[in-house]
Amino acid sequence: MSKSIVILGTLDTKGEHLHLLKKDIEKRGHRGLILDLSMGSVPAFPADIPAAEVARAAGRDMEQLVAARDRSASADVMIAGAQLKVAELLSEKRLDGIVAMGGASMALMASRVMAKVPFGIPKVIATPAAMPTYIAEWFGALDVVVMQVIMEFAGMNNLVTAAIAQVGGAISGMVEEALDYTSLKLPFPSIAITQIGFNEGCAVQVKKLLEEKGYNVYPFHANGISDRSMERLIAEGFLDGLIDMVPAGLIEELFQGNRAAGMERLDAPIARGIPLVLAPSTLNVTGAGPTRRMKERFIDRPRMQIDEIRYMTRYSPDEMRQGARLYAEKLNRARGPLKFLVPLRGWSAIDKPGSVLYNPEEDRVFFEELKVHLTTEIPIEEVDCNLEDAEFARALVESFDKMFKEARTRASFTEAG
Repeated sequence: MSKSIVILGTLDTKGEHLHLLKKDIEKRGHRGLILDLSMGSVPAFPADIPAAEVARAAGRDMEQLVAARDRSASADVMIAGAQLKVAELLSEKRLDGIVAMGGASMALMASRVMAKVPFGIPKVIATPAAMPTYIAEWFGALDVVVMQVIMEFAGMNNLVTAAIAQVGGAISGMVEEALDYTSLKLPFPSIAITQIGFNEGCAVQVKKLLEEKGYNVYPFHANGISDRSMERLIAEGFLDGLIDMVPAGLIEELFQGNRAAGMERLDAPIARGIPLVLAPSTLNVTGAGPTRRMKERFIDRPRMQIDEIRYMTRYSPDEMRQGARLYAEKLNRARGPLKFLVPLRGWSAIDKPGSVLYNPEEDRVFFEELKVHLTTEIPIEEVDCNLEDAEFARALVESFDKMFKEARTRASFTEAG
């Protein structure tokens, strides 16, 4: 069955390459639609959706954009226009996959456009600029394939044409195997849990106990990427509840930690009002190794070595107070049932009694500050154990199960399934 594939690129600089990609896609029996994001000279190659049309969709005139010579502002306009055109194609059922080809700027623009394309629709970015620092920005919460092309798209040679054929094959094969994104559903009730290596024991027990009660459980690694993806799935209606054992992506964002998950962390479950049980795993600790941003701020604190590049240290009491105020701001917007469970003898496997990271008195600072700034009545239950103890896993599941059943009785949230 023929599928429609949108091709993002700049025809003024990559016209020959984009048209070769379109021919390759069409040779495989699919329709290729070039959406031109050019911001410079007039392209020598035609587009299915010209740059001028993209700019008009965003309420701007292409000639004025070119005359202004403000590349950053022009890029913002073209991204906004492309997002609208992609939404239009989606509504017309003319978008089964989307692929972008070009340099670092093109990859960044494409990632912003693809962020508006629903989960399940194949997405490919092909670029010679797939450096780690860039990829972190492009991926975000996207279900996207980034293809590293080892040569620049400049001129034509056997290496370039072979790479373009591989790009065409990749996106074509993906759309051929993809299910209709509107048919993608999870069985009800589907529950997300967050976990990290430092609370794996608790997570394993929580998953087991939930499944024994008939829940379908989907774990997400709270590394700043997987938990962003979880938020997107929740926003799109895929999940019915959340036990967020590791909501630390928010405080990590505040202090530029390696697990930063964006200031949007927690927005989706709070906005949808799904049952939400929180625990504070690793809210009190952060990375202090060579890969950490702002490492000078943390490097002189007592640390625990995890491996040759990972060290963990504690947030200071003042940093934890700042974090608590941020979490309170989020939780005050809660629309559905919510509860916070607090273990009193450490918040992970690495801050048990005897560890250099163990400090329950400083941990208490976070919740004292949180309570001061909460304006809504949110239950906070203390459990006299470490977060990794079986007792705490049982408390999480019992709290969630009771909350979920009460919410179902009140019909206070919509089934995703």
